[in-house]
Amino acid sequence: MPLEDIEKPERYRPGGYHPLSVGDRLNGRYDVVHKLGFGTYSTIWLARDANLKKYVAIKIAIAEADSPESHILDTLAPAPSEPSDEGQPGAEALIPQVLDTFSLDGPNGRHTCLVTEPGIMSLAEAKDASYTRLFTMPVARAIAAQVIQAVAFLHRQGVVHADLHAGNIMFRLSKSVDELSPADIYQRYGPPNIEPFVRSDGKPLPDGVPSHGVVPIWLGKESERVALSEARVFVTDFGESFRPSSTTAAAAAAAAANQRLYSHTPAVLTPPETYFHEPLSFPSDIWTLACTIWEGLGQRPLFEGFNPSNDWMIKEHVDALGKLPSDWWQAWDARERWFTEEAKRRAAGAGRTLGTRFVDSIQDPRQGSAMEGIGEAEKSALLAMVKGMLAFRPDERLTAMEVLGSGWMRRWGLPALAKVAA
Repeated sequence: MPLEDIEKPERYRPGGYHPLSVGDRLNGRYDVVHKLGFGTYSTIWLARDANLKKYVAIKIAIAEADSPESHILDTLAPAPSEPSDEGQPGAEALIPQVLDTFSLDGPNGRHTCLVTEPGIMSLAEAKDASYTRLFTMPVARAIAAQVIQAVAFLHRQGVVHADLHAGNIMFRLSKSVDELSPADIYQRYGPPNIEPFVRSDGKPLPDGVPSHGVVPIWLGKESERVALSEARVFVTDFGESFRPSSTTAAAAAAAAANQRLYSHTPAVLTPPETYFHEPLSFPSDIWTLACTIWEGLGQRPLFEGFNPSNDWMIKEHVDALGKLPSDWWQAWDARERWFTEEAKRRAAGAGRTLGTRFVDSIQDPRQGSAMEGIGEAEKSALLAMVKGMLAFRPDERLTAMEVLGSGWMRRWGLPALAKVAA
């Protein structure tokens, strides 16, 4: 029987999730305190490190999963910690540090476990908890600046994140929480909410399925209540990440340039080259970075659609940014449903330009919520940066270093970030 906010019980099967309970000790030192969340390929738990007396996040992958995440994070860890001339912080300020790795044998197989620092909540969770779905402008600017820095760092290290979105940007947990006991955690945030797993046919649960599920703990707050001093974030979930020069053999066989041809990002963030069977690389991150920045600054995403088809998303791109490159345009068979050959809307008044989306997504919601908006000078700089990041042709988009040095970043992003550390 499905349960709200809990992973599907049928995912506990050979090759699937590892059954775990609050109170279990892992690897002889990690006491499971609560659940932080779950995804298609893993469950994530809050645990107390008995050796270091601090809280950690333990990501337990499905059995026999072949994920590059641990390897990617290990290769990023030795980066220098001193800021560069561009204001680029070190890896530990942007990317979760791998504290430990170990394997766990269970009824469903052998599972790789990755220990990192825990986050409070993701940007997406903060927005979902809010009625306004907005961060204050200083907080939104500081978040955007850090995510830009993170992507610039990754690209300089030769890594494409490949799954950048608001759900994979986490607010840092204050180090003061380490002083709390598990009992203190339960008193402050509530004890684990346990829900029994029950088969719809009334039969006993199969082997490898736990007797209950745990609703993830909520450590966060509504987006508008996040203070500037709390606006410290890191980019997480490197399960889709790759190095274009050293991708898998299967992908190499599929892509002449030894690059990836698919994207697992949410459909509203998927870069357009995916639809036209062109390889993904660093510019694909730039497209999703622009969409993620937009969502952090505004209330609504840049491109929208409910369970959208590929054709719907291409239509959204053309509405906002204009006609596709000629070869893509001719290859898009569905274009006549919405557009003339000159890329004009067939239905009068249909479609929303980038400027209209700025008003709908960012400016009007901020004014309606009595929150600071974006002035004309910042608007001009922001839209110039975003347009450069959303060029249809990947090789025409701004690079991460160019975004880092953009006018918006220098005049609004970095100054807001400086106040976080002040």
